Amino acid sequence: MLVDNDVRGDSRVQKIARSAAAAGWEVILLGERRDAPVESWQLGEAEVRLVELNSDLAMPPTTFTRSLLRRPLAYPPGRMANYRLGIARARRADVRMRIATLRARRADGGSRLREVAGLGLLAAPWAAAKAMHRWARFRARETNRLKAARRDERALLNTIPISFWKAVLGRRAWRRLDPGLWRWELSFGRVIDRLKPDIIHAHDFRMIGVGARATMRARASGRRVKLVWDAHEYAPGLRPRPNTPRWLPAVVAHEKEYAPYADAVVTVSSSLAELLRTEHKLPVLPDVVMNAPVSGAPEETDSTPVPDLRTLCGVGSETPLLAYCGGITPVRGVNVMIDALPDLPGVHIALVSLHPNGKNATSDEAFARAEDLGVADRVHLLPYVPHWQVAQFLAPADAAVSPLVHLSNHEIALSNKFFEYSQARLPLITSDVRTMAEMVRSTGQGEVFRAEDVTDYVRAVKTVLADPERYRAAYDRPGLLEGWTWEAQAAVLDRVYTGLLRDRAGASPAVPAGKPTAVPATQVATPSDSNRQAEVGSRR
Repeated sequence: MLVDNDVRGDSRVQKIARSAAAAGWEVILLGERRDAPVESWQLGEAEVRLVELNSDLAMPPTTFTRSLLRRPLAYPPGRMANYRLGIARARRADVRMRIATLRARRADGGSRLREVAGLGLLAAPWAAAKAMHRWARFRARETNRLKAARRDERALLNTIPISFWKAVLGRRAWRRLDPGLWRWELSFGRVIDRLKPDIIHAHDFRMIGVGARATMRARASGRRVKLVWDAHEYAPGLRPRPNTPRWLPAVVAHEKEYAPYADAVVTVSSSLAELLRTEHKLPVLPDVVMNAPVSGAPEETDSTPVPDLRTLCGVGSETPLLAYCGGITPVRGVNVMIDALPDLPGVHIALVSLHPNGKNATSDEAFARAEDLGVADRVHLLPYVPHWQVAQFLAPADAAVSPLVHLSNHEIALSNKFFEYSQARLPLITSDVRTMAEMVRSTGQGEVFRAEDVTDYVRAVKTVLADPERYRAAYDRPGLLEGWTWEAQAAVLDRVYTGLLRDRAGASPAVPAGKPTAVPATQVATPSDSNRQAEVGSRR
């Protein structure tokens, strides 16, 4: 398995690796080594190995190129501007020192004539130093303006190169737009080749390229390797990166080039599965492995008890308490929860958002907003808990909130928190992002409000708090919560893997002509328990 993070904060990747190993597969999960103190550890029976990420291509190509069309007098990329400014300041400081020396000698009784003569000789160096300083400052400003222009995704001289390379190279255009996508290949490629896997499971849009190239190298050497692509998000729906206009077009092109190489595709929701089949002309609909929570703690975890939510908030069972779990950023829409508190007297909110790394600037901003509104005493910032504790931790709340704003990927997702809230049997108050709103309306487990609309949010909260048991009753539907567990999702993934190995027995190792045929995992029967032990032995 390949993932472009350090594994520790990615509950989906952790659950997939752990459950696949528990099903009998020999799993090695390769991630990036960032600030982790160790390079490898165990996730159940799965082994995690962290790989140092290559930094040679970390900078965008514009970092090293000049632009004579936009700002011909800007300094070359790099530290030249600061260096030239430093030299100019140093020369001015040197002339000031010589002037000060002449005046100090005069103050000590030296000749007035000698001082005047000396100052006359220094007039030209002083003027030159001053002119040099002004020139350096002007060119430095031009350099800063050039940097700003390159960050403007609407600027014509940014859009023209993107359109040109897309027209000339098509899906291969990412090589020119963002060569930094090669970093993962340069870091992971040789490691994968040495492991000689039977199946490569590539998580998300960066690792699909790494996995596809490794698969082709293996097949060229005669090994029948299969590639699984796990699409966590819809690449064209990602938010553009600030100040890097080429990034998103490069990511989309990269995914388009390598998606057809996948022998099987899995993703997080049926809406995204439909989009992926259309976008990449996949021969079969991707299998859905939802981000559902595990139903119990892993066996090797310690016996730390689940914290009590209401105790941490300092409120009793009679106090209305709304829960939110996840990051606090503008696109998560959490501000609507805070802005509504003046219109919801007595209601408290628990924001389970504090990351253990201590970097909580956005949480601090949210709390400052609450202080400005005079409701800080009803806003409780709490640390994350292990993913297997989330549902039990949130259960004492009266309702849970998912206030996502309208973005392409929000419209098609059923998020982790949706399933965690559901397993906690909490009434849901969700914004009208399409897939989640449709699910809540169909099950009757909550109320939907217009995203970012404080007034409509207040209406939804009051409606739910007036009769929460009405919404909790939705979870009594037979089979509903059982299907929303990780154990049910893991069975889907096991069928995908098993189907790929069965198909491999009769497959040709030849490189497919452009688009390898995907294996419809839904056509593969689940192996019976009597056969599973034999399969486990062969997998290892």
